[in-house]
Parts: sequence; structure tokens; C-alpha cells
Amino acid sequence: MIKAFRYFSLVILLYSLSSCHGDYSPKPKSYPRVIFPERKFAMYDAPACPFKFELPVYARIQRDSSAKGMQNPCWLNIVFPDFNGTVNLTYKEITKENTLEQLLEDAHKLSFKHTKKANYIDESFITNKHGVSGIFYNVGGDAASNVQFFLTDSSHHFIRGSLYFYNEPNSDSMAPVLTYVRQDLDTILNTFQWK
Repeated sequence: MIKAFRYFSLVILLYSLSSCHGDYSPKPKSYPRVIFPERKFAMYDAPACPFKFELPVYARIQRDSSAKGMQNPCWLNIVFPDFNGTVNLTYKEITKENTLEQLLEDAHKLSFKHTKKANYIDESFITNKHGVSGIFYNVGGDAASNVQFFLTDSSHHFIRGSLYFYNEPNSDSMAPVLTYVRQDLDTILNTFQWK
């Protein structure tokens, strides 16, 4: 009985070892495939706010729910649900208390807060056919926000924007999505106008 058991065990072991054919190589690390929606835009005229712009139809607007955002109806979030990302827009009126110089300095400081994780920060001047101007900050590397910008008419209105994706910052895996959303932001910035 013991001989039969050993013989049976040996046959099973040999059969198990001979059933594996070929070399095994682990699959390389990969990222999920992203399907980009067709680009279509519609004019978004912010109610009770002094601005409007063309918005991708696959994005939606949410009112900012933070404590400061609840006090200001023109603090909005452009949500990209397909990409798990949001552009936070904070509008401020230029006044004696909120001078243009102070708002510009705050926008610059907030953008350069990302230098700890950023490989670089490029600034480029923005101007569109509606007389809106500002600065676009392209933040390279694994920073929390790869895009920052502000727009102003230099006398009454100032709006600041920052793009965030709600996942771990990884510039390699996010590059296609970031490139796609930046093109949407180009349309938003080129069509942005004060009322």
C-alpha cells in the first residue's frame, strides 16, 4: 500500500512538472486605457457672475462647497468626471481691499507652492480676442496641480484657476489625460470673457 502511494505521488509530481511549458515572464506594469470623448463645447454663462466661457459638454459646473466658496457664488469647479479631475475657479472683484497687486502676488505664490515636487514651472502670457489677459503656469513633474492660471481685466475682475486630478501624482501615467484637458483649457481661456 505504501509502495502504491509513493508510486502514485511520484506520477502526479512528474505529471505536474511536465505540464508547464515555455518560459514565464512577468507582464510589464501598465496603465488603464483612457477613452477620450469627442470634443464639443457649449457656452456657459455663469448666473450672477461677471464672466462666461465655452465649456466642454462632458464637463460640468459645481459651486465650490468650501466655507469661502459658500460666501462667494462665483467660486466654481469645472468637473471632468471621466478623468477624475477638477479645475477650481476662484473669482474676486478688484477693490481697495483686494488690489490687483495683492491678487497677482497671491496667484504667483500659490502657483510656485508646487516647486517642491515640480521639475519646472513655465509661465506664459495669455491674451484673447475679448480683451482678457493673464498668465498660464505649466507645472512639470509630479506636482499636485500641473496647471495654474489667472485672468483679469486689470481694473474690476480677477479669476484664478488650478487643475487637480484626484489620484496619486504621476506625470508619466497622467500625460495623455493632462494633454487632452489642457486643450480643453485652451478653449476655455480663449473664449473667456467678462460681461
